Amino acid sequence: MVLVVVGIVLFNKYVFNINEGLQTITETYSRTGILIIFFISESILGLIPPEIFIAWSKKTDDPVITLTILALLSYTGGIISYFIGKAALHIQVVKNWLEVKMAKHLKNTSKWGGFLIVVGALLPIPFSITCMAGGLIKYPLKGVLLFGLFRFARFAIYALAIFQMVD
Repeated sequence: MVLVVVGIVLFNKYVFNINEGLQTITETYSRTGILIIFFISESILGLIPPEIFIAWSKKTDDPVITLTILALLSYTGGIISYFIGKAALHIQVVKNWLEVKMAKHLKNTSKWGGFLIVVGALLPIPFSITCMAGGLIKYPLKGVLLFGLFRFARFAIYALAIFQMVD
């Protein structure tokens, strides 16, 4: 862990200055455009780490409002991913794979679905993938909506740390 932190500090100092990069993004692209890219990412597999956007929010005129919008977009993107997972069950190949190949694992996954959503909401793994998995295992939407609220806590906690590193 110490090596990772040292590596990030050295990378920031000698290879790419994160503060300058975020400032360039803020000055070059519109806030709306960046939020749209974030929302698309959070809805489809979560390929762009939200920490980048959390750091970017510090450079905006209203960091707390922007951070709140990011958290809301991430939460909403997770819900969309849940429905993508449910829709994927209508694809016969996916349905057969889940019912035949994954049958014995589905019992445990369904039982621990809430934990899966909380882990996806709090930890640095793609939230959209965990929500999509929730849809695939037919986890109740009410549980996804409830446990997904932990996403807001993650954004607040990460912002407390990231905002200390970004000027």
